Amino acid sequence: MGLKRIVSMGAFGLLLTACSSSVNLDAAPDAANPDCAKAMIAMPDELAGFKQRETTAQGTSAWGDPTAIVVKCGVSIEQPVTDVCAEVNGVDWIIKPTEDADSQGVSPEQSATGTWTATTFGRTPAIQVTFNADQVPSSTLLSGINSAVQQIDQSQQCLNMDDTQA
Repeated sequence: MGLKRIVSMGAFGLLLTACSSSVNLDAAPDAANPDCAKAMIAMPDELAGFKQRETTAQGTSAWGDPTAIVVKCGVSIEQPVTDVCAEVNGVDWIIKPTEDADSQGVSPEQSATGTWTATTFGRTPAIQVTFNADQVPSSTLLSGINSAVQQIDQSQQCLNMDDTQA
């Protein structure tokens, strides 16, 4: 084989490798917010034992092959929030099963398996994490991105029923 053909085959191999390692995602509506850039740069290279992968959209990150964790910055939360809100190491999160699980009648009390989302509460823009609860414990995951999420200032906190009753 000639050198030119070997170089061409090598470049084609790199192209295939680059395509297979990227995760194809859509950006959140406010992904171009400068606060998203600060948070995304601070995301860890490894999360819950999974290596970070390249993504195709601004303000996103993914871990695992196949993908077990996806982070999107620039989402918003409709208020008032009626879902359960939990504080994990100083960050407030709305944690719930995905819409698919909801439509199948699965409640958080029934199962901690399948695909879940955790969305920051009280931070604008919000960060949403979608993860496979069968592969990733939520506490490990949320603790692992804690310092990155804290790059976005908190303006509100979760309230529980005791806080609302005087």
